[in-house]
Amino acid sequence: MGHRTCGTIFILLYVISTSTLLASSNEHGLIRIPLKKRSIMDSIYGELLPKPPSALEKTKQAAAGPGPGREEAVGVDDPVRDAIAQARERQHQMLVEAAATERRRRYYWSYSGGGKGNSSRLHDGGLGQGNIVALKNFLNAQYFGQIGVGCPPQNFTVVFDTGSANLWVPSAKCFFSLACLFHPKYDSSQSSTYKPNGTPASIHYGTGGIAGFYSEDQVTVGNLVVQNQEFIEATHEPGFTFLLAKFDGILGLAFQEISVEGSVPVWYNMVNQSLVEQPVFSFWLNRNPFDGEGGEIVFGGSDEQHYKGSHTYTRVTRKAYWQFEMGDFLIGGRSTGICVDGCAAIADSGTSLIAGPLVAIAQINEQIGAAGVVNHECKQVVAGYGLEMVELLKAQTPPSQVCSKIGLCTFDGTHGVSAGIESVSGSVDGMSEAICNACEMIVFWMQSEFNANKTTEGTLEYVDRLCENMPDPVGSYVNCRHIGSLQTVAFSIGGRAFELRPDQYILKVGEGFAAHCISGFTALDIPPPVGPLWIGFADSA
Repeated sequence: MGHRTCGTIFILLYVISTSTLLASSNEHGLIRIPLKKRSIMDSIYGELLPKPPSALEKTKQAAAGPGPGREEAVGVDDPVRDAIAQARERQHQMLVEAAATERRRRYYWSYSGGGKGNSSRLHDGGLGQGNIVALKNFLNAQYFGQIGVGCPPQNFTVVFDTGSANLWVPSAKCFFSLACLFHPKYDSSQSSTYKPNGTPASIHYGTGGIAGFYSEDQVTVGNLVVQNQEFIEATHEPGFTFLLAKFDGILGLAFQEISVEGSVPVWYNMVNQSLVEQPVFSFWLNRNPFDGEGGEIVFGGSDEQHYKGSHTYTRVTRKAYWQFEMGDFLIGGRSTGICVDGCAAIADSGTSLIAGPLVAIAQINEQIGAAGVVNHECKQVVAGYGLEMVELLKAQTPPSQVCSKIGLCTFDGTHGVSAGIESVSGSVDGMSEAICNACEMIVFWMQSEFNANKTTEGTLEYVDRLCENMPDPVGSYVNCRHIGSLQTVAFSIGGRAFELRPDQYILKVGEGFAAHCISGFTALDIPPPVGPLWIGFADSA
């Protein structure tokens, strides 16, 4: 087997016996967790995760059973899967305007002959050498590479996705989907190693989906040839999600537990067939969009030329996604207290943004001056009950009981549930849960300020500013001129704090007067016991 290591900004270590996640760091311990960023441009932002079935579908599945020779996929009714899908949908909504700006800028460059043009951004790396696959870099937001299916190989450009576990490519039997007309299609009649299977399969996404059937053939990844690999021939790609996509299909790198129909993922077969020297795969993403090399993914190792210092190891806590335990979250070196008791985090290569709890994202937006929605419920609670809440906390009232004592929530011993208060318009039911949630969030912020010995007036002013900077579901914008003066944020992983600079968590699209700067953080609240949950983590080259 030819061998050539690739650079790693972050590494996923899959050890079947120990299930450990490995992330690289520089000499100061700067982590690089999130693997690859999927495109945020040209209407290709759709979720790449199977959608949980409806109650009717689950009833039919239970009656039919898993099918001959199959085991039913684990975790179909999975809140983590839903959370990842929500994060990717937020990413799609938030960046539509930025995508339009970038398209206009690229059109102007192409028309005027200015700049280096789009061609310099899309490096065609081919199949690579050894266990290396060269990656293309599209606008510093999408990284994808080429694989071959069949003998001789039929080449496809795929997204290497750690948030899903199946391989699918368009089928020559796809006759009625417009997307299939614009992408290469797998033709089983042209492969000498094809084996029929025929099991129906479908994957649903928030903005579309694919359907087809399983087939079996050899898959070439770099110079590795995986034998007898099951994959989905997509015969239906409705809608526009994949029509203008820069990729043809998806190669999932998550665990078999979330694979549709329990199919064995490509990565598993690489290990099982002893094709790799180590049970490790790693990514190097080149953040310079004008460089000829977009990045690399290496199966079976890593390359010391692309990282400094030692690696930090942390255990995978759930064999479905690359999920691990995260400790404290800091802004400007100051603890927020949000994850001091631990939070779950997922390294999802399909999410460009970092999704986290609302209480954390609001604090980040306040610190970086991101303009979000003026949250009416939050402001209403501060104006009407802020002083009373402060006095209760000063009187050593347990924070979990403050909102119930002032009548905004009822308390069942584990979590605040809305008791309901009347809104400005006189409605009770529509406002009650939002008011309760806002109250609980404000109590958390107030407690954090008390720990810093802030005055009553200072505390109320602080939470009022946080209300002003509640994250907007369609994006939180930052003044591009202020990026250099913003604070760092840090995540505690494996007992070490890993820092992100402002230029690493702010997405800048366009140049000059056309530039837009968007916060790389988006709010996503997942209740216990699954949450609080963080998803994503942008690379920090």
